[in-house]
Amino acid sequence: MAASKPVEAAVVAAAGPGSGSGVGGGSATSGPGTGSLPRWQLALAVGAPLLLGAGALYLWSRQRRRRETGARGDSGGLKRNSERKTPEGRASPAPGSGHPDGPGTHLEMNSLDRAQAAKNKGNKYFKAGKYEQAIQCYTEAISLCPTEKNVDLSTFYQNRAAAFEQLQKWKEVAQDCTKAVELNPKYVKALFRRAKAHEKLDNKKECLEDVTAVCILEGFQNQQSMLLADKVLKLLGKEKAKEKYKNREPLMPSPQFIKSYFSSFTDDIISQPMLKGEKSDEDKDKEGEALEVKENSGYLKAKQYMEEENYDKIISECSKEIDAQGKYMAEALLLRATFYLLIGNANAAKPDLDQVISLQEANVKLRANALIKRGSMYMQQQQPLLSTQDFNMAADIDPQNADVYHHRGQLKILLDQVEEAVADFDECIRLRPESALAQAQKCFALYRQAYTGNNSSQIQAAMKGFEEVIKKFPRCAEGYALYAQALTDQQQFGKADEMYDKCINLEPDNATTYVHKGLLQLQWKQDLDKGLELISKAIEIDNKCDFAYETMGTIEVQRGNMEKAIDMFNKAINLAKSEMEMAHLYSLCDAAHAQTEVAKKYGLKPPTL
Repeated sequence: MAASKPVEAAVVAAAGPGSGSGVGGGSATSGPGTGSLPRWQLALAVGAPLLLGAGALYLWSRQRRRRETGARGDSGGLKRNSERKTPEGRASPAPGSGHPDGPGTHLEMNSLDRAQAAKNKGNKYFKAGKYEQAIQCYTEAISLCPTEKNVDLSTFYQNRAAAFEQLQKWKEVAQDCTKAVELNPKYVKALFRRAKAHEKLDNKKECLEDVTAVCILEGFQNQQSMLLADKVLKLLGKEKAKEKYKNREPLMPSPQFIKSYFSSFTDDIISQPMLKGEKSDEDKDKEGEALEVKENSGYLKAKQYMEEENYDKIISECSKEIDAQGKYMAEALLLRATFYLLIGNANAAKPDLDQVISLQEANVKLRANALIKRGSMYMQQQQPLLSTQDFNMAADIDPQNADVYHHRGQLKILLDQVEEAVADFDECIRLRPESALAQAQKCFALYRQAYTGNNSSQIQAAMKGFEEVIKKFPRCAEGYALYAQALTDQQQFGKADEMYDKCINLEPDNATTYVHKGLLQLQWKQDLDKGLELISKAIEIDNKCDFAYETMGTIEVQRGNMEKAIDMFNKAINLAKSEMEMAHLYSLCDAAHAQTEVAKKYGLKPPTL
């Protein structure tokens, strides 16, 4: 499947979870890899999970209904989006919290009554904005309250924490909420207030654990707590990815990925087969040995290694050509930069790309290709203006280059500029009428526009367009894959399954097609075993398929197998080709870690498949 597009890694920035590659992969609306799941469609494919931006927090089963109001939680009747700012009269009931009978009850009630009176007085001060006086009253209530009255005592601590919060005394807020939670472990108000205090104190891990517990207790119904979870997951992910990515070992992708990546270019000189004049006719020292290049050129040697799929030696051979300032210096710079991008080293790639672009005497197609790749790199780094500038410059210097319009069309889709994307795909098709990939992606762009706009007539027109593409180009695996994704959206699962089978028949070594087909089994038939079998097959085919590991981890989260999920996410992290992709994967991993800790502390687990 000619699916790896350099602009595609940036789709992670455009919409929530999924795997991505540093230099591209997948269609313009699919995740990077070799045609991975569209980020905007992931909720449909895994059974309507709850997506929280980069975090992809806790995944629900499809049958779970979201309630319109009031989340469940032990702080009692909490409304969706409620602010939780005010103190309260009583805390939520907790086991064993009733008033005891027998001797001493009258005395205890007197003490409790006095404590409640002090609390009520504190509430009046709180509502009047007199927080210091409120704190004094809540402190009095705490001192008067019988120690066995856990629920009442937890309320007093939580109310005092609310007053400290108004004074922005975050350490005191956390301390009082901790007391409240110790007394009433499933006290939603105290847990959420402590989460907010931990956020202010920059205790991200503790904040995440508290807000995770809140989300589970509320049944994932309160937007305020979910947004905080998403926020802290993104921050944690970025912090960890920055450190990890800086010290990561470069990792060459699988041969399948590399070949798919280069197949997305038609006007890329460096990916073309070696010319006859660059090889000797039949110079072999022994039977089966590869042909030797005529010239003593590092670049030509690198090209030979490309044909042999000996990718690990390409960068060093290109460096020899560059150091010698040889005949093919511009080509060597571009080829080296491309492989730096493939191994996820954008910092090393950029100077090479810059130099090629600035070489006015270089072949214009080399310069245009370098602009495409640098523009894709900028989009991956969430710099859309710089990305757009590079693509526009490429179109200016090489207006007959179909690759420019093809890849710029994908960029426009990521920027939700679908009409401009379609215009670019049309220009690509005009220049290369046989470009099946551009025609399939144009259909998908039109479909996505219709789908997000809920326009049924346009959806039907786009579906008809897919039928025409696969009829005209029956050997284009990407056409079947994109059509299958659209069919899945429309819940035409049987036909979508047929399309994935056609992809597999055309490209049996394309791992991500197996992942898609596995996800389809989960949504269509709720067949977990078959789904996992197909995703395991993807890993067997390509053990560097980060999308497969990420998807497996996501499913294990749904099954409640957090340890296995974390293991899968860590494997995907080690394969990540960009810092942004790594940050997303760390967010998934941290969400699973948080659920593990919450389960240990409070015995709370979200529903599982």
